[in-house]
Amino acid sequence: MRVANNRMSKEAPLILVPSFTDLLQPLSCVMTAPTFESFLTVVTGWAFAHRRTVTGIIVAADAVGKKHHSAYHRVFSAARWSLDELGLAVFGLILPLLSGTILLALDDTLARKRGLKIFGVGMHHDPLLSTRKTAIMNWGHCWVVLGVVLQLPFCGDRWFCLPILFRLYIPKKTAAKKKLPYKTKPQLAVEMMQLLCQRHENRHFHAVGDSAYGGKSVLLNLPGNCDLTSRLTMNARLHDAPSACPAGKKCGRPRKRGPLLPTPRKMLDGRCRKLQLDIYGRRDTSRVVECVARCHADPARPLKVVAVHPLSGGRKDQAFFSTCPDDTAATVLTRFACRWPIEVTYHDSKGHLGFEEPQGWTRCAVRRTAPMAMLMYSLVTLWFAKEGHRHYQLPRWPWYAGKTQASFADMLATLRCQSIKTEVSSMALTGKGSRNIVNVLLHVVKLAA
Repeated sequence: MRVANNRMSKEAPLILVPSFTDLLQPLSCVMTAPTFESFLTVVTGWAFAHRRTVTGIIVAADAVGKKHHSAYHRVFSAARWSLDELGLAVFGLILPLLSGTILLALDDTLARKRGLKIFGVGMHHDPLLSTRKTAIMNWGHCWVVLGVVLQLPFCGDRWFCLPILFRLYIPKKTAAKKKLPYKTKPQLAVEMMQLLCQRHENRHFHAVGDSAYGGKSVLLNLPGNCDLTSRLTMNARLHDAPSACPAGKKCGRPRKRGPLLPTPRKMLDGRCRKLQLDIYGRRDTSRVVECVARCHADPARPLKVVAVHPLSGGRKDQAFFSTCPDDTAATVLTRFACRWPIEVTYHDSKGHLGFEEPQGWTRCAVRRTAPMAMLMYSLVTLWFAKEGHRHYQLPRWPWYAGKTQASFADMLATLRCQSIKTEVSSMALTGKGSRNIVNVLLHVVKLAA
């Protein structure tokens, strides 16, 4: 067996295109050299594999026999590196593309699993199977994700959300059974925001999250260099600023809260104005009313509150708030709409990168393996914006003539094709059929994508 492994080790494993491996070099600072070497093989296999188990990744990277297979398992289960530091290193790759206020997206997603011995599993709400009347629970992992929302060069006016930090939410019953500290999803979100904001104190951030991440547990613990835009309940208690005590009079203890203001629902009963915005890929018309108020939980922080009555789309009345009181209603609604790309990221990470497929069950393996799919999403998207768009060709399909931009599936297929083309070119094939061989291989890779 040892002799066979030595023979196979002379053959080099499949590697990704050099421009992509160059992109990964700054990540080597968070790992040892042997771990990073195995990490590169894992990334290569992750890009080509159809099923993202560790063994499937080894086969896809053509690395069987190059090392003992346990070395690749140990990258996730035992190697000494930090997922947070890896995510912050990926943020370092994104940072040159950012200017001004950095927009962040907060959300959670379900990764369905099977098995009772997997670390951290429990019953979670399944948003895909649930309806407005019936809530469906499913067995698996719930991940809280922090991503950077931005527009990338050479990708048109499309917005992307690139995940960088992750936390596994463990249900309260599971945490008590395993004697683990329990943290709510908003607490995990605050933990990630504080980590990122403290590491970059000279930058200003603005987080966007749905109603689950707009409560007092987040609002009262925001970092000093981070603002928040989120939903507000329609019956929220709002207050005006407390009035100051007149000069020369003794008024006792200063009031924390001013007079009550109308709730967002009652605000819509008054005078509103019509507002049209291009959000969610459509022209949206609504009646809106806005004011500056303070919520009951944090009376010291002024908020811009916007109540919305949609006139198109069949949606219910909604209310939003921003911790920037100078924002306009259009700014608040447009910024909140920028949260949607994180849903697209979930869709592509699960459909094309196997976010739900890893089979690790120990604590360390669980916490590291699934987030690797979303980090791969960030890395592939960054590579395409930097280099891959030069090699992308729009498909000439008569039934899809209106396509003008590359989807993530196209980005991943471009990375695979360029890697295969580089690999085949290094073989120095000659003859009339060499070009046909390359074209056939590229066609097969596109079909496999």
